[in-house]
Amino acid sequence: MPPVTVRVPATTANLGSGYDAFGLALARHNTVSAELAPAGEWSVRVAGEGAGRARTDSRNLVCVAMARLFAETSTARGATISCVNGIPFGRGLGSSSAAIVGGLVAGNELIGRPLGDEALFRLAAEIEGHPDNVAAALFGGFTMCWWDGDSRVARVDPPGGIAAVVVVSDEGLSTKQARALLPLDVPHVDAAFDAGRAGLLATGIALGRRDLIGPGMNDRLHEPYRAVAVTDLVAVREALLAAGADGAALSGAGPSVIGLVVGGDDAEAETRAALVAERAGVLLSGHAGRRAPEVYSLDRSGAVVIQG
Repeated sequence: MPPVTVRVPATTANLGSGYDAFGLALARHNTVSAELAPAGEWSVRVAGEGAGRARTDSRNLVCVAMARLFAETSTARGATISCVNGIPFGRGLGSSSAAIVGGLVAGNELIGRPLGDEALFRLAAEIEGHPDNVAAALFGGFTMCWWDGDSRVARVDPPGGIAAVVVVSDEGLSTKQARALLPLDVPHVDAAFDAGRAGLLATGIALGRRDLIGPGMNDRLHEPYRAVAVTDLVAVREALLAAGADGAALSGAGPSVIGLVVGGDDAEAETRAALVAERAGVLLSGHAGRRAPEVYSLDRSGAVVIQG
């Protein structure tokens, strides 16, 4: 079987009120190139984001996911893998989900595609432990997930344009650490608040309604608790909103912060987002611990095989 190369997008999950349910695919990508090797033989090279930090043995997440797929399909093989990462590593932009999805899609392609997208999604959600990022990474666009005894997903391709302005932190925050900050229970009033706001947000993205996206990204379930670790969350979010973002929130578990920008089409949204990024950069100039704001356009394709 010839080598394959898979491109996987970055993702931002939660989007404020859509905790553990909503995901959005962004056009910053990792590529995974792989070819089959004898059973038990695994090697990994990593370039770009995470180089020198990501594992280069069989415990690399790309290998873990591919090995799981081989086990599910009774395929006794290893692989030689090369990763070129454009997604910031450990910053709340789905780097682990991209690795998992990349490993599953590449492995599936190498052995003749025995599994369909739904089976790949359920495997990815099981490996990751939650479905929101892997859903957007696999399917692209805007995804909504739920659990009914198995992980489920619905995908929406926003009819209008949408782009993100991302303020990446210099330091990472693991999902495990971020989840440990959350209480076991929340007040009923906060749960009701988020239920209403999540409805606004989903409707706003599905219809391209910026007037709904802004209030829809407000959250009381996780961001107030994670602000203990992401101490500049409020300051960065307020800077994005002041710069013209239609809504802003912690990206995934953080520490990156995103602002969403809506336009009549993707090109218009990206033009608006560039202006927001420029203004936010001025407002945040001298703000320690953050990269300059960057524009991420929407990825509507999800994980794609670009060679193989």
